[in-house]
Amino acid sequence: MFVVFLKSIITFLVVFFVIRLMGKRQIGEMQPFELVITLIIAEVACIPMNDPYIPLYYGFIPILTLATLHIVLSFISRKSIKVRKMLSGNSLIVIDKNGINYKNMQKMNMNIDDLVEAARTAGYVDFSQIAYAIFETNGQLCVVEKEQQPEQQQSEQPQQTLLPLALVVDGKYHEQNLALSGTDKSEIVRVLDENKLKLGDILYADVRQDGNAYFAPKHKSAFCCAIDISGGSNW
Repeated sequence: MFVVFLKSIITFLVVFFVIRLMGKRQIGEMQPFELVITLIIAEVACIPMNDPYIPLYYGFIPILTLATLHIVLSFISRKSIKVRKMLSGNSLIVIDKNGINYKNMQKMNMNIDDLVEAARTAGYVDFSQIAYAIFETNGQLCVVEKEQQPEQQQSEQPQQTLLPLALVVDGKYHEQNLALSGTDKSEIVRVLDENKLKLGDILYADVRQDGNAYFAPKHKSAFCCAIDISGGSNW
């Protein structure tokens, strides 16, 4: 028991020193290769720590090797743009001037729910207020707001706080939100017909308490329009 206790303390000190040597990034700020190395180090450190019959160097050698690999890769990536792109990838724009970028969403293997959650985490619940949204290589979402119109800047009356409610997600109706907002499917069909679209073409659509709706087709520019939500607006 004492051997396990002593090995645990020594392993902790070694791993702590190695992690400090690798840098002070938080988990959410790590590049993919940094996260992989950190996870492997955590796994390798447990092997000699849990078994009193396994020598410490069985864990220390892989840990120091991985730490050295991290330092070398970090140094090379600082010197070479090509290596940096190979190790960390590229930032991708998921919302641009045309709305939600469906092709880049596919490249990242993301669905619309992932994008909605990331935008909310970043403090934005309304896609119509976002000019650009960029997923950085460390997984963080960077959002650029749309500029306010001159009439909005001059208005002295406080604007009503609105919460968009998803009506269509990945080409399928959100039945619960349709009922909550009081939106009839015929209103959605009307908008689709006016814009020569089908339900399957819509990546995302939502509505606000004032009846203003946002539609983001997969392969066309996003647009806003007014729809009838009589009996709704109570969310």
